[in-house]
Amino acid sequence: MKRILVATDFSTRSDRALRRGILLARQFSAAIVIVHVVDDDQPTRLREAEVRESAALLDEVAATMREIDRLSCETRLVLGDPFQAIADSVHATSADLVVMGPHRRQALRDVFIGTTVERAIRISPRPVIMANGVPAGRYDRILVATDLSDSSAAAIVEARGLGILDHTDTIVVHAFDSPAVSLMIRAATTMEQLKDHIAEADARAMAELTEFLQRIDVQPRRRVTQLIEVSAAAVIRDRIRKEKADLVVIGTHGRTGAAKFFLGSVAEEILRTSEVDVLVVPPAGNATGSSQ
Repeated sequence: MKRILVATDFSTRSDRALRRGILLARQFSAAIVIVHVVDDDQPTRLREAEVRESAALLDEVAATMREIDRLSCETRLVLGDPFQAIADSVHATSADLVVMGPHRRQALRDVFIGTTVERAIRISPRPVIMANGVPAGRYDRILVATDLSDSSAAAIVEARGLGILDHTDTIVVHAFDSPAVSLMIRAATTMEQLKDHIAEADARAMAELTEFLQRIDVQPRRRVTQLIEVSAAAVIRDRIRKEKADLVVIGTHGRTGAAKFFLGSVAEEILRTSEVDVLVVPPAGNATGSSQ
C-alpha cells in the first residue's frame, strides 16, 4: 500500500477518518492524500468563499501531518458532486485505499438516495474503509464476512493484498441458509430431527467454507459458520459483538438465487449500523471507472 486517500468535510466525523488514515500510513509507510469536495451547485460568491476557507483548512491539516506525524501528505480541493469527485480523485492520485468517516444518519434521506459513503463505494475503483470506531491503534481483530461467492473471494484477496490482514487475529464468518429448516418446523418435525438437520447443514457449510478458503489460499485463525435465522446482516452484527472485532471486511455483491445474501443491501446495512470500522471492497469492474 503506497497511497491512502482520506476524504474530509472538516467535521468531527471526518476526524476519525483522518486519524485512521494516519495510523494506516504509519503502518504501511504510505503517503496520504487529503481530499475535500466543494459542492459547485451553489451561488458563485458562496462557492468562492468556501473554496478559500477550505484551502486554508487543508493547508493546516497537511502541515500538521507533515510536522507532527512525519508523514508525506498532499491535498486536493475538488469542485463537484461529493461521491463522484472522491472516485475521480482515487483515479487521479492512484490511491490504493480510501478512508471516509461515518455518514450522518438521516433515515428518510438515506432510504431514497443512500449515503455519500455508500454512493462513493458504488463507483469507487478501490476499497473503502468507513471509520466508525475511535482510532486507537492498528487493527487487531478482523472479521471477514463471506458468502463464498467470487465477489467475496475477490474482497478477501484484495484485503490480503493491501496487507490489512497481516499479523491480525482474523476470523472468517460464513452465514448460510437452510430452507429445509423452515419446512421442517412447519411440518412439526421433532426437536431431535431438527437439531440433526441443522448439524448436518452446518457441517456442509463448514466443508464448503474450508474448500473456499483453500481455493483462495487464506488460512484465518478461526472460521465460523452460522445459520441465518433473521438475516445475513444480523448474523454479521452478532458475530462482531461476540468476536469483539475492530474491523469488518465485506464485498458489495454476492451470489444470486437461493443464496442471495451478500448483495449491496447487506453491505449497506452493515455500513449503516456498524459501530466498528468497515472495509468494503467494490467489484473489479469499478477499477475501470464504471458506475453501478
